[in-house]
Amino acid sequence: MPFLPHAQHAAPRSPIRGPALPIGVAVTAIGVLLSIGSGPVPSSGADPMPVPVAVMQVPPVKVAATTAADPCAEPSVQQAIANGDDAGTIAGFGGGVAFRDAVVAGNAPCISLTDPARLWVVVNKSLPLNPPEYEPANLASIPLQLTTPSGRVRSDVADAVGQMADAAAAAGVGRIGANNGYRSYGLQVTTYGSHVRSQGQADADAGSARPGHSEHQTGLALDVVACGSACGGLDGFGGTAQSDWVAARAWEYGFIVRYEQVGTPVTGYAPEPWHLRYVGVDLAAAYHEGGFHTLEEFFALPAAPDYSH
Repeated sequence: MPFLPHAQHAAPRSPIRGPALPIGVAVTAIGVLLSIGSGPVPSSGADPMPVPVAVMQVPPVKVAATTAADPCAEPSVQQAIANGDDAGTIAGFGGGVAFRDAVVAGNAPCISLTDPARLWVVVNKSLPLNPPEYEPANLASIPLQLTTPSGRVRSDVADAVGQMADAAAAAGVGRIGANNGYRSYGLQVTTYGSHVRSQGQADADAGSARPGHSEHQTGLALDVVACGSACGGLDGFGGTAQSDWVAARAWEYGFIVRYEQVGTPVTGYAPEPWHLRYVGVDLAAAYHEGGFHTLEEFFALPAAPDYSH
């Protein structure tokens, strides 16, 4: 037999591992490789991105756009505002809670919290009356026993406080009288000045509003007292049966206790259980049911414990 040299290496294996490809698939693969190799070579050294031969269509996402309702666009609201009908305006919004929610959400461009003629006006150390010498219309006598000459409030407030006092008396808690109602800008100058002279600036600011910053000037606020055979003073109101009843029930007649002890860090005023602020029955109910203690929190306004000037 002819001499055969010993093999030094094993026979080369196929680069394709695993089972052999069908002939049709292999031919197709070779054709694809040849077509790629014959394409233009990019000038940079980077490998070209493969060109997709098919794009899967993704169905578009349909988002239902919901436009927030604008209560101010309602004809009934526009008419109520034009007529000065605050209760009708609030009703047009859908009630006290809906009104408050719209204002807080910034969805009530027709509502100004600084309009002194409106039930929802907010007057505090940061929000003065505009104009400072504002005078309310339709003032009427408070139908209660009075302890000072400041015995007028807005007519709607007079009606409401009369009903409240009658209800308190009928409930057997005693009579309610009034100490102060509307005070003009000029009277507030005198009142505040006397507090400064007797107590100093800091104590005066904790218990009396500076001129142009008083709720009394709106005609929407009054101070009440407890009356027996005679009427007591403001400092003697807290802790009386009348005070307890007012704290629990005044909201039913459209009033809130404006300066509670828990609200002092927000309002900057010492607690005044005698100081009632009329906001109307709808807003008072929303205030009570929401567990609020200041108008600033009710309308999501910044705290105003100090004057800005």
